[in-house]
Amino acid sequence: MSNINLVIEERAASIGKFMVGRLLPFKQKRMVGPFIFIDHMGPVKLNERENFDVMPHPHIGLSTLTFLFEGSIMHRDTLGNAVEIKPGAVNWMTAGKGIVHSERTPEYLRHSDKSMHGLQIWVALPKELEQMDPEFFHIDEAKIPAWTQGDLRFKLVAGEALGHKSSVPVYSKLFMIEIKSGSRQTVNIGAELYGEAGLYILEGSIESEGNIYEPKQLLVANESSLCAFIMEANSTVYLFGGEPFAEERFIDWNFVASSKELIHEAKQKWMAQTFDKIKGDDAEFVPYPSFNKS
Repeated sequence: MSNINLVIEERAASIGKFMVGRLLPFKQKRMVGPFIFIDHMGPVKLNERENFDVMPHPHIGLSTLTFLFEGSIMHRDTLGNAVEIKPGAVNWMTAGKGIVHSERTPEYLRHSDKSMHGLQIWVALPKELEQMDPEFFHIDEAKIPAWTQGDLRFKLVAGEALGHKSSVPVYSKLFMIEIKSGSRQTVNIGAELYGEAGLYILEGSIESEGNIYEPKQLLVANESSLCAFIMEANSTVYLFGGEPFAEERFIDWNFVASSKELIHEAKQKWMAQTFDKIKGDDAEFVPYPSFNKS
């Protein structure tokens, strides 16, 4: 990718009993456009005694985007949604003023061997929408815009770019694009992007200005309009970004906001357990980590 400003390597992080590769936030780059948090989950094999169980936990001030490559997750939330997420579909949950959800291995898979691989992403909300009512949308893979260009295959996972618009109901100007290459190909689409841009390499490799970049690396561009690179055969990358916000965003545990006061209020509310409960999944919850401060 031309004019690379920063290369971010995945860092190991724990989400309960499950390890992930954390990409954002990063000390030198807290956000890329409105994208404030990205975890790469897996790939991991789980046996009949192991399951993916993220207990009920809260969010404010953001939208979550769950995108799986392998495996299955049962999503439940305090709006009453109980939806199984499968590879290629998009789970888009907007927390707004507050929502609680859980993510678990579906019941029918809990006693068999299984795999898990995907991306967990948070997109910060514009300041004027931070306190909106929570919402939830599930978009099947068939409804995600997909097209080919030579030996390149594109999907617009979310947002608007390259003459396409995703049906995922985003609240700011952003894009998340999947690109797969069948052979060594030059990609030069920067003139059609906007704001800030990052490129995550899932598999294969890319070449930019004589340098080779490989999986588990996130490349951040100086300027999205100069986004150009060579993809090797059988590579998959994700381009994401958009217009950055004028105001700083604070992040504490699962809370995102433009003011520390909103985060403090959410923290106190969770510690007092006055958030709504998830019907059918209210026997346990993730406690607020004592080492975090707001």
